[in-house]
Amino acid sequence: MPLNSFAARAGSAVKAFAEASSDFLIQPTLRLGVTGLARSGKTVFTTALIHHLVETHALPAFAPAQEGRLRRARLVPQPDDDVPRFPFEEHFAALTEERRWPRSTDRISEFRLAIEYERAGGWRSGPGSLMLDVVDYPGEWLLDLALIEQSYTTWSRTTIAGTRRAGRAEMAAPWLAMLRDLDPSGPLDEPLAERASTAFKAYLAALRAGPEAVATTPPGRFLMPGDLAGSPALTFAPLDRLPETLAPDSLAGLMERRFEAYKAKVVEPFFRDHFQRVDRQIVLVDVLAAVDAGPAALAELEEALDSVLLSLNIGRNTLLSRLFAPRADRVLFAATKADHLHQTSHDRLDALLRLLVSRAMRRTEAAGARVGTVALASVRATRETTVHEGEASFRAVTGTPEAGEVVGEETFDGLSEAAIFPGELPARPEAVLEGAVEPGSLRFPRFRPPLVRPDALGRPGHLPQIRLDRAMQFLIGDRLA
Repeated sequence: MPLNSFAARAGSAVKAFAEASSDFLIQPTLRLGVTGLARSGKTVFTTALIHHLVETHALPAFAPAQEGRLRRARLVPQPDDDVPRFPFEEHFAALTEERRWPRSTDRISEFRLAIEYERAGGWRSGPGSLMLDVVDYPGEWLLDLALIEQSYTTWSRTTIAGTRRAGRAEMAAPWLAMLRDLDPSGPLDEPLAERASTAFKAYLAALRAGPEAVATTPPGRFLMPGDLAGSPALTFAPLDRLPETLAPDSLAGLMERRFEAYKAKVVEPFFRDHFQRVDRQIVLVDVLAAVDAGPAALAELEEALDSVLLSLNIGRNTLLSRLFAPRADRVLFAATKADHLHQTSHDRLDALLRLLVSRAMRRTEAAGARVGTVALASVRATRETTVHEGEASFRAVTGTPEAGEVVGEETFDGLSEAAIFPGELPARPEAVLEGAVEPGSLRFPRFRPPLVRPDALGRPGHLPQIRLDRAMQFLIGDRLA
């Protein structure tokens, strides 16, 4: 293991020991990581989670709430002062007052909930409390963890080889054309390095905008630079025809140095300060977008999810591991936007997600961690209906499509409701990977959030959901028992 990686892990262990000691001696704490790939609904999930815990709704599958044992939950100051606070109030207002989806996650954020509850009974009956720390971060950052153990040469070859996949040739053409004119052994040239990096970032942006937006190619911060925009650590790119040894004063040497700086200054601090401290993890996945894009996008998604699990520090926790090397002992994969399908296809969506992560699940469970899957809608934007056309009937969903959404020959204005027949997933999940669903044949318009009115006392309305309560039970239910 590289020395800097060892130091990062050692630093994580020291911090984890201090936190875990506090948990055992003073206040029980659970740290939950929330992530997902592009447009998977991370912000909506986190907002809905806070909403239902704070309002103590009676969620059928979330035992503490359904049994009336959830006494109170409130937002309190978070433990990490150097991490932005998750703007719950802003996102909740967007959903309920403006009926628009909150802006996407493009940086790490955090919040802490102080939860008071009654224990389920037995020898530990009586009041209990739990500090729930939730860390919300882009999934692209998670995939960056695989770079820690890679060399610049290996990363370059892997990334360039990825351009040969189906559907990528046209998007990669401008960048590859520039690569052919670059001499890796040529003299160090700062403007040339910047142009190469810009061309590579344009390729990454095209990937995200294309049908493979469900997956990603690292580095993740290239499209979410934040305060690092323009810095040398984000100004590099893969090079082709690399020599065995990269001279420090060559173009390749400059790229290698910046690649290593990216790992040391960006990736490893995230691993050390945030990621390795996670006790539970949920990974949100837009499976429907991949289904609609075709088998190639599904294969890309399967590979990306496998990379996610390989990056996770998972396994069964013992007293010593909790103190010195904590692991994520539960991981939940959630297929989002289940409300875009009729409920008769929800089990099929869950089965498809389970197929995509089946290989990784076996490896994870062998390490002693629990892995689950669920098809959910953190905020349900539709309701179910049946559409009759002559003697035929179709199971459909009804909602308000966003302005500009197009289904067939109809363009929606963002105000009118519509019944949409989205199509059905095959009963056998393998059939989707085999091309049983024609790309573009399903109808998944973006719906506006539901109309939610305050009650007679002015309290916030209840955001409808599908199986969010089941996800909450898997992730934190046992710690509120």
